Amino acid sequence: MIMKKFVLFLGFLGVFTSIFSQKYLTKTGHINFFSSTPVEDINADNYKVSSVLDASTGNLVFKLSVESFEFKKKLMQEHFNENYMESDTYPNSTFKGKITNMGEVDLDTPGEYDVNVVGKLTIHGVTKEISTTGQLHVADESLSAKSEFTVSPSDYEIVIPKLVRGKIGKELLIKVELEYEKMK
Repeated sequence: MIMKKFVLFLGFLGVFTSIFSQKYLTKTGHINFFSSTPVEDINADNYKVSSVLDASTGNLVFKLSVESFEFKKKLMQEHFNENYMESDTYPNSTFKGKITNMGEVDLDTPGEYDVNVVGKLTIHGVTKEISTTGQLHVADESLSAKSEFTVSPSDYEIVIPKLVRGKIGKELLIKVELEYEKMK
């Protein structure tokens, strides 16, 4: 009898958890990186970024295929994938973290909310803790997110050959833009 009540309790808990769960998803997020030096600017976009945000906990995950970055110059894209990012060996980059002040975001009130994000960013097989800020924009039926931060290729063991070192900045500006849809 006790076991039967326990199983019923777990069932109700599961139903209530899924009812109150507020998960948002995108498979078409956008990440841009930009590097500027006196010699050359490098700019690339990736529009195939997947992300899930659990608004009830603030948990946030991203995944992207490194090969999905698009450059204006095809040769630059080839060098990026083969020589720097080694996309065959390290095909994906990920982020697993949390919006630490998610409790300050009212998903029922449209507006823009400043958020703090912490987590682990994995690029080129190297994982580093990062902390940044961003904004969540709440609309009637949607949620969007934006953030900007910098990364250093050397922190992720990305080796830039001396021959082109002056063409690539020591830090890259990363811009993240996501348009989430509520998971059903």
